[in-house]
Amino acid sequence: MRIKIPRFIVSKFNGLFLIFILFTLLTVLILISPFLVPKDTLNDLSGRVGFIDNSDQYDDLSIIPRAIYLFGDIECHQIASRSYFLNENQLPICSRDVGILLGISIGASIVAYRRTVIRPFLLILGLIPVGLDGGFQSLTAYESTNTVRLITGAIAGVTISLLFSWVYHEVNRVENGVRYPEKTEK
Repeated sequence: MRIKIPRFIVSKFNGLFLIFILFTLLTVLILISPFLVPKDTLNDLSGRVGFIDNSDQYDDLSIIPRAIYLFGDIECHQIASRSYFLNENQLPICSRDVGILLGISIGASIVAYRRTVIRPFLLILGLIPVGLDGGFQSLTAYESTNTVRLITGAIAGVTISLLFSWVYHEVNRVENGVRYPEKTEK
């Protein structure tokens, strides 16, 4: 027996909506994790990207904060001076990564419900701030602030959502055999 789902429900639950849900859930879990552990428990998680450096600090935590801090330990450098603190605990990821996740959530919430026209120029333009901020920081003595990292990360996150949207719609267009109208010469 096949259950028929009304079209208006199916259209809302597309891949972009799923991306919105997943990234929003991840962002919320990252922001509440410091409140799920005792105050002043996680003060310096500085480490390296791609390595588990701080498991001794979060192994005894309950499953949700332990999983989120493990994710942050693997995915982010977690340098304390480049991170926000809530409940006197360091967030599982740095301020730039928080901005990227917030930006992806915000951008995905927009593109999940509204088809947007995306110009490649705007995608490149949206990545310039994070590239300049991060690039100058890694190549010079310039040290950005957490607020600047958060803002440039959020701009990059929205840009990434627009890129996801473009790829999603292009794949659907190709799968459905829709062609672009041919250009006519004048």
